Amino acid sequence: MAILHCSLVIFALVAAMVPAISFAKEFIVGDDDGWKLGVDYQDWAKDKQFVVGDTLVFNYKAGVHNVFKVNGDDFQNCNVPSNNSLGSFSGNDKITLAAGGNKWYICGVSGHCEGGMKLKIMVLESGYGSAPSYAST
Repeated sequence: MAILHCSLVIFALVAAMVPAISFAKEFIVGDDDGWKLGVDYQDWAKDKQFVVGDTLVFNYKAGVHNVFKVNGDDFQNCNVPSNNSLGSFSGNDKITLAAGGNKWYICGVSGHCEGGMKLKIMVLESGYGSAPSYAST
C-alpha cells in the first residue's frame, strides 16, 4: 500500500510539472524581420506574453549586429557593457528566460540601439492568468 501511495505522489508531481515544461514557447524576435534596424520591437512585443522557460531567438547577420542583455538604465541610455562576454554574436542567439521580471536587450553596434534596436519585455513567473500591465519607460 505504501508503494502505491508513493507512486501516486510521484505521478502527481511529474504531472504538475509537465504543463510548465510543455508550454514553453520560442519567440523569434521581430518575426520574419529578425533583429535589425527599422523594426519597432516594442510594438512586436506588446501583445505577447513571455513566461519563465520561454526562449527568445535573435536572428541577424553575424558581424553586422549583436545582442546584449542590459539593465534598465543601460537600456534607457543605450550603454553597451564593456565586457563582451555579456553579449551574443552568433547571428542566431537563443536566450532562455530563466527568471521573471523586466528584461532589456540592445544591439551594441554603435548607433543601433539609438536607432531602435532595443527590446524591453516583462517575463511572468507562470503562464497562468493574465499578463500584468506596466508603465512604459
